[in-house]
Amino acid sequence: MRRLVCAALLLVFLTACGAAGPEAIPHADQEEPPADLSGMTLRILSGSENQELEEILDAFSQESGIRIEMTYQGSLDIMRILQSGAADYDAVWPASSLWLTTGDTQYRVKHAESISVTPVVFGIRQSLAEDLGFVGREVSVSDLLTAIRSGRLKFCMTSATQSNSGCSAYIGFLYALLGSPDVITSEALQDPSLAAQITSLLSGVDRSSGSSDWLKDLFLTGGYDAMVNYECLIISANQELEARGEEPLYVVYPYDGLSLADSPLGYLDSGDSRKEAAFLALQAYLLSDEVQNAIQRTGRRTGYDGVSPENEDVFRTDWGVQPQRVLSPIRMPSADVLMECLDLYQTEFRKPSLTVYCLDYSGSMLGAGRDQMVEAMRQILIQEQAAQNLLQASENEVNVLIPFSGIPRDVFTASGNGAELEGLYDRVETEEVSGGTDIYAAVAEGLRQLAAYDLTRYTPAVILMTDGVSDGSPDDFRQVYEDLDADVPVFSIMFGSADPTQLESLAELTHARVFDGREDLIGAFRSVKGYN
Repeated sequence: MRRLVCAALLLVFLTACGAAGPEAIPHADQEEPPADLSGMTLRILSGSENQELEEILDAFSQESGIRIEMTYQGSLDIMRILQSGAADYDAVWPASSLWLTTGDTQYRVKHAESISVTPVVFGIRQSLAEDLGFVGREVSVSDLLTAIRSGRLKFCMTSATQSNSGCSAYIGFLYALLGSPDVITSEALQDPSLAAQITSLLSGVDRSSGSSDWLKDLFLTGGYDAMVNYECLIISANQELEARGEEPLYVVYPYDGLSLADSPLGYLDSGDSRKEAAFLALQAYLLSDEVQNAIQRTGRRTGYDGVSPENEDVFRTDWGVQPQRVLSPIRMPSADVLMECLDLYQTEFRKPSLTVYCLDYSGSMLGAGRDQMVEAMRQILIQEQAAQNLLQASENEVNVLIPFSGIPRDVFTASGNGAELEGLYDRVETEEVSGGTDIYAAVAEGLRQLAAYDLTRYTPAVILMTDGVSDGSPDDFRQVYEDLDADVPVFSIMFGSADPTQLESLAELTHARVFDGREDLIGAFRSVKGYN
């Protein structure tokens, strides 16, 4: 059904444009869509990578009168929302069909079609790729593992349990390390040699993220050497790096573990024929030849056997991109084995987290604020709860709790994922609210606690939750951060009347981000934990 309902009304022409990017956006030059669709709204649950296509979606809205509302979520959240019925949405647009297969247990999704295709690749600083001998040749996962074990390659990657690019890369690693089997099985995952190899490979992760798009932004500000991400986002990063006169990334396709994002757009059937017609109009627009060409110019492929000759200037071979590469993706495991893979990633294979929670117990938190914060920490520290969102701790993990108000009140530490960790929740639950607010003193104490550890063995982070305007000195915090001389993000969760300016300053200094917990504090806690 690639050209249904309104397809004839949505033919477009492509404005001639020699530069890469979404500025080459089609505009309809024929009659308007049926009047009964104008004014309608399509609410789409989407992966964050589709933010790059917003200008194309805006052009559709302007021509058709159909409003598009995009809600961006991580892949696991999309799966969960689908499993619960996705009642708030009219369509779903994840990065991969994998999340439709595992999430659509109520069989609501109709008309699912792939809008674009992009492989998950390594982007490595050009000079480092040359030093590693990766330029101009095929590279295997084993080659990457050798470089990581030698200490020559570290990389940024999204969490395999929270983002499709991280999940896809991780499954690709497993597939290659298992010798490219027909399919990954539960029995194969128990191989001790696999555990040793994948743990070594993931030890090369020096920063994590819950979002592919944010990972690209982090890379552009943090001075890192490599990242695992979608080919299209590597291309986008290179365009910015080149504009800044900086060294680009060289694209490496791990040939024996290559995974793809096929970007399916599907309708969530609610029995509303007009909504369905509006959806099919959007889908037909996106699948038309002209718009597919515009999408290709954003760095996404629209098939498995290469790109159009006129778009090869976007897929630049001097960046290692292979525009005519025939994509042969790995076969993804069954849903139950996939979940076993992700559970093993979270509890055994990934680099262990070292997390400091700075929790605001000032007087303004009395009542609902404190109750929500306690419940949010329950979702993370009580492992039965954490497992529901694949946020459980590993046996080598360290968690530190610093309750604060006008001063840091105390420091509590728990190692592993057993009774000691869940005992930390008792501290969260019994702490009382009183006093003023000084986020800088609390976070500085958190950094001092981290200084006692070998941070190269962990993925470290400080997670700050506050509901007020802070007293204290940001300069004192800056001095402690500089003395630590380590890449430790300070993620903040804003609540109540918290000052976003203060929190954004912390995030900018530490290459982190601020999460808005004012509407859903528990959801914000879950989201920020996906970055660590």
